[in-house]
Amino acid sequence: IMFPLSLLLSLLFMIGTREPPINLCVEAFYIYFRADRVEEPYVSITKKRQIPKDGYSEEIEKEVGQAEGKLFTHRSAFSRASVIQAFLGSAPQLTLQLYICVLQQEVTVARSIFMVLSLLSIVYGALRCNILAIKIKYDDYDVRVKPAAYLCIFMWRSFEIATRVTVLVLFGSVLRIWVFLIVLLNFLGHFFYPWILFWLSKSPFPENIEKELSRVGTTIVLCLLTFLYAGINMFCWSAAQVELSDPDLISKSQNWYQMTVYYIVRLMENAFLLLMWYIYRTDFYLYVCAPMLFLQLLIGYCMGIFFMLVFFQFCHPCKKLFSASITEALLSCFKILYFICQHHKSTLLKGKVAMKSPENTDECLVSPRPGWFIQLCCHCW
Repeated sequence: IMFPLSLLLSLLFMIGTREPPINLCVEAFYIYFRADRVEEPYVSITKKRQIPKDGYSEEIEKEVGQAEGKLFTHRSAFSRASVIQAFLGSAPQLTLQLYICVLQQEVTVARSIFMVLSLLSIVYGALRCNILAIKIKYDDYDVRVKPAAYLCIFMWRSFEIATRVTVLVLFGSVLRIWVFLIVLLNFLGHFFYPWILFWLSKSPFPENIEKELSRVGTTIVLCLLTFLYAGINMFCWSAAQVELSDPDLISKSQNWYQMTVYYIVRLMENAFLLLMWYIYRTDFYLYVCAPMLFLQLLIGYCMGIFFMLVFFQFCHPCKKLFSASITEALLSCFKILYFICQHHKSTLLKGKVAMKSPENTDECLVSPRPGWFIQLCCHCW
C-alpha cells in the first residue's frame, strides 16, 4: 500500500514544482559552484537572535545573497523529500525484507545490506525531521546543532525504529491477520488526531497554504500531510507535530506530556505484542531463545528513550528556551500518578472504616474535595 502512495506523493511534488526533480538537482549544483564567482546584484538582510547566554540575547543581522537563498530553498526541499522517502518507502521495505528473512530462516548478504541501508535511510529521515522541527519552532533564533546532538538523535532513532520494526515483524509472523488490525488502528488514530484537534479548536479552514490551490486542493494537501504524519508515528515519535490551525501547520509548543503519553503507550503496546508473540509462537522459533529476545527488544526500546532524554536534557540546541525541562515534566507526571494512587488508597481505607462502623455512616463517609485533581495538575505544572 505504501509504495504506490509514495509514488503518488512524488508525482504531486513534481506537478507542484512544475519542473522534473533532475532539473532541480542540476540547478542546485549549478548555483553552488557559481555562488562565489559571480557578484550578487542584490542581497536581503535577515535578523536572527542568538540563544540566550546569562539571560542576554543578542540580535544578529546577516546578508543573504540570491544564490544562498536558493540553496537554502533546495536544501529544505531535499530534507522534506528525504523524510517522505524514509517513512513511505524505506520503512515498508525494511519491514518486508525482515519478514521475508524470518519466514525463510535465512539472511543473505544482499538482503542484509539492503536492510541496513533501509534502516539508515529511515534513521536519516527521522533525524532530518528532528532538525526541521527545531528550525521551524525556533525560526527567530540562530540554531546551531552540535555533533553530540546529532549522535544522540541517531542513537535514539536507531534503537526506537529497529525495535519497533522487529516487534511488528515477530507479531505478524505468528498472528498474520491481527497485525493488520494493529497497523490499521495505529494509522487511523494518528491520521485523524490532527483533524480532531482542528475540529475542537473551531479554527477557520487554512486558506494560505498555496494561492493557486482551491479548497479541494488544500484539503488534499492537508490529507497528504496528515498521511505522512501518521506514517511517521507508526514507527517512531514525529518531532514535527501537525497543527492544522497554525499557519505553518506545525505546532510551535513543546508538549512534554503528549510525548510522555506516546512513549508510555508505545512501550506498553510493544510489550503486549511481544507477549502475544511469546504465547502463540510456533515450533518455528525452537532455535530462538524467546525470553532473551523478549527482554532484549524491551531493553532496546528503553535505550532509545534514554538517548531521547539525554538529547532533550543536555544536547538540545534550544534547551535554554524551554519553560520546563523534560525531567521536570516527568517528575510532574509521576507526582500526579503518586497523588492519584494515594487518593485511591485513602478512599479505600475510608470505605473500609465505613463498612466496620455502619452506625456512623454519615460521619465516616467523607467525599473528596471537588476540583482536587485540577488543583493538583495546576500545582505540578
